[in-house]
Amino acid sequence: MFALSPAKSQQAHIDIVKIKDTINPGVEDFMEYALNRSVDDKAECLIILLDTPGGLMTSMRGICQAILNSRIPVVVYVYPSGARAASAGVFITAAADIAAMAPGTNIGAAHPVTGGGENVPSSLNEKVMNDTLAFARSIAAQRGRNSAWLEDSISKSVSATAREAFKLNVIDLVADNLPDLINKLDGWHLQRSGTTVVLKTRGLEQRTISPGIQHSILRIISDPNLAYILLMIGLAGLYFELSSPGAVVPGVIGGISLILALYALQTLPVNYAGFLIILLALVFFFAEIKIASHGLLSIAGVVCLVLGSLMLFRNPEEPRQIALSVLLPTTAAVSLFFAAVARLSFKAQAAKPLSGRDAMVGMSGLARSEIDPEGKVFVNGELWNAQSDERIEVGEKVEVLEMNNLKLKVKKIGGR
Repeated sequence: MFALSPAKSQQAHIDIVKIKDTINPGVEDFMEYALNRSVDDKAECLIILLDTPGGLMTSMRGICQAILNSRIPVVVYVYPSGARAASAGVFITAAADIAAMAPGTNIGAAHPVTGGGENVPSSLNEKVMNDTLAFARSIAAQRGRNSAWLEDSISKSVSATAREAFKLNVIDLVADNLPDLINKLDGWHLQRSGTTVVLKTRGLEQRTISPGIQHSILRIISDPNLAYILLMIGLAGLYFELSSPGAVVPGVIGGISLILALYALQTLPVNYAGFLIILLALVFFFAEIKIASHGLLSIAGVVCLVLGSLMLFRNPEEPRQIALSVLLPTTAAVSLFFAAVARLSFKAQAAKPLSGRDAMVGMSGLARSEIDPEGKVFVNGELWNAQSDERIEVGEKVEVLEMNNLKLKVKKIGGR
């Protein structure tokens, strides 16, 4: 992305952005950036080339709000042939000053669903449905679109082709391609803030606004499923590093994953009670290392991890949640990893030391000289100074009782 000179930025032009993605916080952030840049550059209009299967309701609302309050005309063009404006894409298309579609595209099926594609739970369905219908009616009223069709798209999941949508007054025009769209926009009259605006698009320079690296990263990681996986990888990596200091690589991977996850979570509708329960699970797994609970703390950690994961994106304003196809295997894998690391760490702490003073206690050896009360013993492949409370003859077996200042205290344990 490069900076335009002041003269070039003021030149009459059209800004174009391409959205071929799910609607997520990264796309919302990029759209707000593109709108602000188009306003600053005094573009004649902003054309959004849209192809989306839908996405997060919160992000969709943010994009619609930005379009409805834009200071320059916004054109949403469902393009190219084969593209679709499904679910959240319906609202974004309807919110545009001018809505257009290419032949061979479709629009519709805006019924709210969860992240796994299932219907919204009955406890939330009525509230979410009524709220979504009201939002559709408000957009239709402001843009003069077919309110009844938009409501059917939400409540009955109806869809329409480009020609059907034009006949139903869902969109404003059908254009074969981008040059055709720009030609048809020329001379178009719009009512904006009580005044009539006439678009002049023929022959204008076309400038494409591309996402910067920060927008690209956020678009990739702001999917709830990916953000959840990154969170689990981050917690697992840090847990391994803290329980086995010096491994380095797991800590580095965990730290990077956790930073990316937290960056994504700040833009997603997170239920922080679920996040805190996941952290509580981590505490239980850490406690398993220090306390011999015979697995009870690990079981409590697994339960908390599952409950926290189920609650993490459960928000009354956002029916999309982590898909079960992602949640179940991820939770199972991470739980087994935590439990295995906790067990290995506990066994390592409980195991007899292999070196040092504690390791010498209990070892056996042979007296190499008479001990009365001091002498020499051969223990663990080395010759040691030793003392004993009893007389020990040369060649008798001895056991180490303690070690002090490199001198062993031993006792006789049997015959020669």
